[in-house]
Amino acid sequence: DRAADARTPSPALRGVARRLGRQLMRAARATWPHPELDALAGRFPKGAHQPVVLGVAARAAGLGALDAAYCSAYEGVSGPATAVVRLLSLDPFDATGVLARLADDVDLVARDAVEAAGRVPVDGVDVLPARSAPLLEIAAEAHAGWAVRLFAS
Repeated sequence: DRAADARTPSPALRGVARRLGRQLMRAARATWPHPELDALAGRFPKGAHQPVVLGVAARAAGLGALDAAYCSAYEGVSGPATAVVRLLSLDPFDATGVLARLADDVDLVARDAVEAAGRVPVDGVDVLPARSAPLLEIAAEAHAGWAVRLFAS
């Protein structure tokens, strides 16, 4: 969770990640009660970062590392696809087609994530990818100041 904080320069995005983590935690604990979810919720009463919760929720659900990575990678592309349908009135079948064409990229991201995560016990969290999107960080801070916001993330 500290590493996720350090890799998220935008206070607005850190807040969103924790809010989404709280929401996911609530759903996960209702669906797959597990002592590790309870422990994480107790350690971070204001919410752990969503990716941290996702990892523990995946384990509670009996998923492996690759399954968890696929969940995360798919969420990363499906959210924007849903947004373009809602905000720009694009054809949902066109958005779904884009998602289908991203399948090979999602596979690569998921495999890379599992490979990096496998090195964490020996090499620490610094081996995890820390790609950045400075414009996303800047836009998130600007968006947080709007009177009416479109999305949380």
